[in-house]
Amino acid sequence: MSVWLTGAVVVLTLVAAVVLVVALVRDEPAQDRTFALLAVTEVVLVVQLVVGCVLLAGTERDVDGVLFVSYLVGVTLALPVGVFWSLAERTRAGTAVLLVAVLTVVALQLRLEVIWSGRA
Repeated sequence: MSVWLTGAVVVLTLVAAVVLVVALVRDEPAQDRTFALLAVTEVVLVVQLVVGCVLLAGTERDVDGVLFVSYLVGVTLALPVGVFWSLAERTRAGTAVLLVAVLTVVALQLRLEVIWSGRA
């Protein structure tokens, strides 16, 4: 996998996590700028999905393809699910759901790197 994509995903999600923690402490729902940050993160995740599938098709590594693609799809879907849930619940709980979704992306991303390295 691309170190740049992984770094971008981790940095963007950690910045979003800090913004969401601040919103939770202030007892505010997520703001438009938070959703914009998550949209940028989602674009990077979609690019990662495409790049990951292309790299998998051309690699000689011992990577479990089904597991790898499943994690790619899962990490790509985690944020939209959290965003839709948060938009339906415009309270502090909705902000907490977004925080959980963002932290889920970080965990899935790190697991994706382990799978790509062949140590799955």
